[in-house]
Amino acid sequence: MPEMTSSQKMAESWSFLDTFESNFTPLVVIELAKGTKKETIEWFTKRIVDKKANGGAQLLVKPLVTEKGEETIYLVGASPLRLLLGAETVGLVKECNDNSMRTFTYSSRKTFRDFADDNHNFLTMAECQYIIKHELENLRAKDEKMIPGYPQAKLYPGKSIVRRLLTSGILVQIFPLHDREELKKLRHSWYGRVKVGYQPLDEIRCYFGETIALYFGFLEYFTFALIPMAVIGIPYYVFAWEDYDKYVMFATFNLLWSTVILEVWKRICAIMTYRWGTLLMKRQFEEPRPGFHGVLGINPVTGREEPVYSSIKRQIRIYLVSLPFVCLCLYFSLYVMMIYFDLEQWALDYHEENESNFSSLMLFVPSIIYAVVIEIMNRIYRYAAEFLTSWENHRLESSYQNHLILKVLVFNFLNCFASLFYIAFVLFDMKLLRQSLATLLITSQILNQFAESLLPYWLQKRHKKRMKKRMSSLKTDTDLTLVEQINLEKEMGTYFGTFDDYLELFLQFGYVSLFSCVYPLAAVFAVLNNITEIYSDALKMCRVYKRPFAEPTANIGVWQLAFETMSVISVVTNCILIGMSPQVNALFPDSKMDLILTVALVEHLLLAIKFIMAFVIPDKPRDIQIKLAKLEFESLEALKQQQMKLAAESLKE
Repeated sequence: MPEMTSSQKMAESWSFLDTFESNFTPLVVIELAKGTKKETIEWFTKRIVDKKANGGAQLLVKPLVTEKGEETIYLVGASPLRLLLGAETVGLVKECNDNSMRTFTYSSRKTFRDFADDNHNFLTMAECQYIIKHELENLRAKDEKMIPGYPQAKLYPGKSIVRRLLTSGILVQIFPLHDREELKKLRHSWYGRVKVGYQPLDEIRCYFGETIALYFGFLEYFTFALIPMAVIGIPYYVFAWEDYDKYVMFATFNLLWSTVILEVWKRICAIMTYRWGTLLMKRQFEEPRPGFHGVLGINPVTGREEPVYSSIKRQIRIYLVSLPFVCLCLYFSLYVMMIYFDLEQWALDYHEENESNFSSLMLFVPSIIYAVVIEIMNRIYRYAAEFLTSWENHRLESSYQNHLILKVLVFNFLNCFASLFYIAFVLFDMKLLRQSLATLLITSQILNQFAESLLPYWLQKRHKKRMKKRMSSLKTDTDLTLVEQINLEKEMGTYFGTFDDYLELFLQFGYVSLFSCVYPLAAVFAVLNNITEIYSDALKMCRVYKRPFAEPTANIGVWQLAFETMSVISVVTNCILIGMSPQVNALFPDSKMDLILTVALVEHLLLAIKFIMAFVIPDKPRDIQIKLAKLEFESLEALKQQQMKLAAESLKE
């Protein structure tokens, strides 16, 4: 009897699942709009529970009756067998009994560590919710031309049903439920008590997924990496305030430090993601993003019918609308900067006239006002950038994110650092540069902590009290704690990803590295901020926002390139600042050209050292390189064996 192929084994597993029943454990919540038509609900829920062979997701669904008797909230779960088959579909990587990491397959499930038929914890809750999200998003229209009950909501073969429901406003939101007991344990080990030590990154990953765990891992690593800079910066600040020649060593250390920490992070990231399995996960074929629209056509890659939008039209929108708008915003940012310098001059004149303690304090007022204005402008521009990038109509989510990040980074960089560059290289006022850098750094940190964590936490606490009062009078047959939990969570804010968190660290890295030789204490304030940031962000994730879906990832993505670019710019700025110092100028009293050439030579030399170090330090440790090469060899050998079997069978025939 010929051996069954993996696809045959998978089909046999699906047929077995048809008769498999399990206790229902709610994992994901679906909220439909109030007044959603009954035929729409019946059609949608039927597609969720239908067999895979019929185009369904083969999941479990249970309605939750609200206090008004409406059925707008549905709980989605899956049997353990269904989740295991889903794990194979999404390509999860798990640890085997021989300590290697391999892509999970249901047929070889016994070879994986901690697997047992009665062990329902083999997959983490975050992985289970990710599988359900994947299955829901892959519910596709077959022969339907529209969503039943909504003729204006058009469908075509292959269109994601969930995405169409979202864009039509029929589906309000889909979110994963918190696990109260696990969350309580995580809160206690993460931020429940003040301690000096590492974060429980593996537990964070199991609960929130790899993307969020990597952010907190990077935040922790960056904080520890800043400590040497902070320790060295304190004596420089205390004992050598005006001695710029002594800052040459500090600036040189800074430049080498910025290169080393980013290269070492790649290695640490590889170690973590290999242990979590995401380093080995194959990138899935990207589907069109929910907001993408166009004329129906045939995708040349998949052969499926889907919207097609002209790339020429998109380029016209980018270069004739988005680019001029970004340039206009940059000009406005520079205009606001010049107003700030007028305020600085006014505060200086006022201090010279009065010479009092009050006038001394007034010297800091323009910088504080400017720092607040910068934060406001950054947030307003962010909304405009999101609108523009969405209007550009990018087909893929990765393309959308790249264009959005580019817009936001360019504006934020100019908005936050233009005044510092102007003070350093136009006004040549090092005292004002130190004052402005310190004020901008500290003020932005305080504002971010308040806006991102403290204010949302306070608002969420108020809402929770109101909700508990309302739920206490509710009479229902459903488990009151579950009803209360869902009603609380559906009103919580949505966490939109790590974009803003990485952006904050990126700007902080700029404050620390760009002008390090002028203000060595920047690293000290960054360390203090990051320690509180770890606790406030942990509080935000556990108490303020809905639980986000886990997103497998192997690295921090485009942010690695952003940090590396900032470190290259910091080489240039620090070399120029050192070249401008009186002590260095005194070495070239006769020829400024010699000074410029020397500074340029040193800058090129440091950049060369930087790139050599980046090349010499491997991105992955040797043992992981060997493991990856071994897995690649085994997969090639298995492919050869399969091809030989097929060839042998064809010869017999």
